[in-house]
Amino acid sequence: MIPYKFNTFNHMKCMRKKTTGPERGKMYINPVKRVGLMIILLTGNFYLLRAQFSVDAQYRNRFEVRNGYKGLAPADRVPAVFISQRTRISVAYETSQLRVRFTPQDVRVWGDEQLSSSTGVFGNPSSLDLFEAFLEIKTGTTGWLSVGRQQLVYDNQRILATRNWNQNGIAYDAVVYKWQPEGWKIHMGGSWNSTGQNSGNNFYDPSRIKSLNFLWVNRTLKAGWDLSLSHVASGTTKSANENRLYFRHTTGLFTTYKAGRVNAMANGYLQSGKNQNGEKVRACLLDVEASYRVGLLTPGVGISYLSGNSNTETGRNADHLFDVLYGGRHKFFGGMDYFTNIGPNTNQGGLADCYYFLDLTFSEKINLKNAGHYFRLAKNNSFTPDDKNLGYENDLVLKYRFTGWGALEWGYLFFLPMASLKTIQGVADPGFSHFLYLQLTATPSLFKN
Repeated sequence: MIPYKFNTFNHMKCMRKKTTGPERGKMYINPVKRVGLMIILLTGNFYLLRAQFSVDAQYRNRFEVRNGYKGLAPADRVPAVFISQRTRISVAYETSQLRVRFTPQDVRVWGDEQLSSSTGVFGNPSSLDLFEAFLEIKTGTTGWLSVGRQQLVYDNQRILATRNWNQNGIAYDAVVYKWQPEGWKIHMGGSWNSTGQNSGNNFYDPSRIKSLNFLWVNRTLKAGWDLSLSHVASGTTKSANENRLYFRHTTGLFTTYKAGRVNAMANGYLQSGKNQNGEKVRACLLDVEASYRVGLLTPGVGISYLSGNSNTETGRNADHLFDVLYGGRHKFFGGMDYFTNIGPNTNQGGLADCYYFLDLTFSEKINLKNAGHYFRLAKNNSFTPDDKNLGYENDLVLKYRFTGWGALEWGYLFFLPMASLKTIQGVADPGFSHFLYLQLTATPSLFKN
């Protein structure tokens, strides 16, 4: 909404006193109208000063050489080389009672346009999309109601994440109420997805979210120590032509602790309810991580455990495979993205990840980080090999922030598989699986009042 601009000249012109002689043409304003005019001007200026309007852009370009990314590379495979690009422009408007954000985006791979010729590119009609479009309305003194397409990002993004590695990102059509009484942060949200403006039934693809509902409660217990409780109820249809919904419930705690050079994190989640097939769910996830800063170097270690199934037979008592729902994958399971979908990637065995990292910060502009992951199956079953060891991944990433709005990132990653992973992926004699990328990110602020 654009504030109404009061035209002082026209308004005063209407209030000229018709006179003759020396006073002809002089302005005369009735004292009552003069006070009213001052109030309008002051109120309008105050409104303009309090409203904030901004336009921000994001350009992210990534060059990649893939030879074993997302899966072991057969020895005779030729590496894939391509450049992808994300372009976003975000328009935001904010007052003390209202916040609005609108973010269209274009995601493309150089040369993938559908409309082209031998001499050039004309465009791609399907590459433009809507990443965000929501408004937040102030309710009471400490509450906000957010409605529309928005990101849901909480805690360390284990269960609800932005998943920013993907050039498209991820956002949700949802309603979220945000309440922040003194010392607390409480968010409640829900969504309901449909195939269109239907006249009957609520059929939906069972591989997609039909309904997402969550509660998040956060409190700072003392300086450096935060604790969060969250519950997510995720509903999917039984099949593409049935209305019945099955809900998987995920409940857990997340905590961080910072004191001096020590930084620690832990979270634990339990899953219940029913899976997509209507089976009872009894699964868990556990993460523990700690680091200690020594000068410019910060070494750290951690372990992640996602439960799996030892029994895959029909009629089993429960499904013990943990579903990470809408959380981060690339951030937690290694940059090679071998375990983005735990079920098929481990043949329902679940995953254990023992990892370390060495983070070297040369300056505010330059950072070098090396992380190593050793992956194992959490459980053996009839679909998995007897050996739980899957392999080792190494991720080396260099970041250079050359200005406040721009950064370069270079990464080189490789995976050393064990026989069990070769069996699961069906690649008996893989070559050397590695991945190289160079990414440019620019986030300039185009306008801000």
